[in-house]
Amino acid sequence: MNIKSLLLGSAAALIAVSGARAADAVVVAEPEPAEYVKICDVYGSGYFYIPGTETCLRIGGYVRYDIGMGDVGAFTGAESVDHEDGDIQDTWYKNARFTLKTWTGQETELGTLKTYTETRFNFKDGYHDDAGSSTSLNFAWIQLGGLRVGKDESAFNTFIGYAGNVINDTLVPYGGFDTNVIQYYFDAGNGFSAVLSLEEGSGVVGTIDSYVPHVVGGLKYTQGWGSIAGVVAYDSNYEEVAGKVRLDVNATDAISLWVMGGYGTDDNLSDASWAIPAGGRGFYKQWSGNWAVWGGGTYKFNEKTSFNAQLSYDEGKNFGVAANIAYDVVPGFTVTAEVDYINVGEDTVSDWTDARQEDAIGGMLRFQRSF
Repeated sequence: MNIKSLLLGSAAALIAVSGARAADAVVVAEPEPAEYVKICDVYGSGYFYIPGTETCLRIGGYVRYDIGMGDVGAFTGAESVDHEDGDIQDTWYKNARFTLKTWTGQETELGTLKTYTETRFNFKDGYHDDAGSSTSLNFAWIQLGGLRVGKDESAFNTFIGYAGNVINDTLVPYGGFDTNVIQYYFDAGNGFSAVLSLEEGSGVVGTIDSYVPHVVGGLKYTQGWGSIAGVVAYDSNYEEVAGKVRLDVNATDAISLWVMGGYGTDDNLSDASWAIPAGGRGFYKQWSGNWAVWGGGTYKFNEKTSFNAQLSYDEGKNFGVAANIAYDVVPGFTVTAEVDYINVGEDTVSDWTDARQEDAIGGMLRFQRSF
């Protein structure tokens, strides 16, 4: 065997081994094209299609930090302990909150299918009645066409509108909030809308009696100049009725005004307990006496700055004032400074704690990043 024969034999052997190994080689698949998120602008800005579905999803929320002082509204009860002599003293009220919101929308043969959820995570510091961390599910409802079911706030408030653009809008309360609902909304398309809501309520005075739900009905007429609305509620637990009417007016591009009046029967609202010392309120009629009135407005100095105010008064002679200035530092980041005052009347249904008797004043500074 000469050199040439040896080289040829070696080359043949290498080719054979290489061919055998090639048969066992792993074949790498070609990468599939990425499926990018598609924008869905049918329901407004911020929605996108969930990949592989026809459902549009929006995710949002806010991060908030409140600093308060005084004896009004949310400020009440913020105290500190002097560890040298044990004295309990008033102190700053502080609360940090992260709120997560989700919206979905999808078109079906029965109308638009929507959901909304809102979950709040709080941390309150100091020697406070409810200090520490807490989590609450504030909204979780499903709506198909005009039918809505789930956790919401009472249509007694949501349909007619909240009492102004102030932080502490319940110095004189205007109705209960948290409840499970079965609702139907009707929109005539010409400015007229209506709602019928079966509600369970919540809390000591809010829950229903047996299987009979609370019932709320409302009508609204909306045009470019503003709106007029009314709601009526039947409290099945106490067999009492309460109602509110409201007028909103867009006076100019910079000024918007509103006024709201409430009236409720209270023949059976006489329960008194640790939670309702004075009695006289149900889930809907939470003001003192039979009637109450709220009013206020907003003045926009410019695109960034606005002034908001609310006045409130009821038959029990409870009088509240709330006013703030809200400033948009940059889009999505707002700083609000508010001052609140209350004078407690003869009936303290709207004002229970000792710290808030007679005249009380407080202030709050809020930082909020919304997204």
